[in-house]
Amino acid sequence: MKNKAFYEFTFPEHIDGRGALVPLEFDENLPFTPKRVYFLHSTPEGTIRGSHSHFIEEEIFLCIAGSCTALVDFDGNGKREIKLNSANKAIYVGKNVWHEFKNFTPNAILLCLSSVNYMPGEINYELNYEKFKNIYN
Repeated sequence: MKNKAFYEFTFPEHIDGRGALVPLEFDENLPFTPKRVYFLHSTPEGTIRGSHSHFIEEEIFLCIAGSCTALVDFDGNGKREIKLNSANKAIYVGKNVWHEFKNFTPNAILLCLSSVNYMPGEINYELNYEKFKNIYN
């Protein structure tokens, strides 16, 4: 059974002699209808991205080229590592789930589907991990 706050899944992948195709259908199989798509690339070695939770936003992440490691805490009991190393492997990150990304390979492209348009500032982000853990304690 899927955790409502966080889970891993795969998108379908169609492989034949021409290569592989991974369709991203914005239908009832996704937990939300994406309103924004963005991607990270050319991430310098040793960089950590993310390092926050959202009060409002939900996201789906997949590393469509190369690989990276996601660190996710969905219950205040510590960060869990998930290797994103396949173009169709994804993670759903719901509201109040801490997430960060590290160990980007030089060719990594991390794609994100977001449930909201960009929301800057404190209205959507918890940037302090200790404060985040207090949500669950």
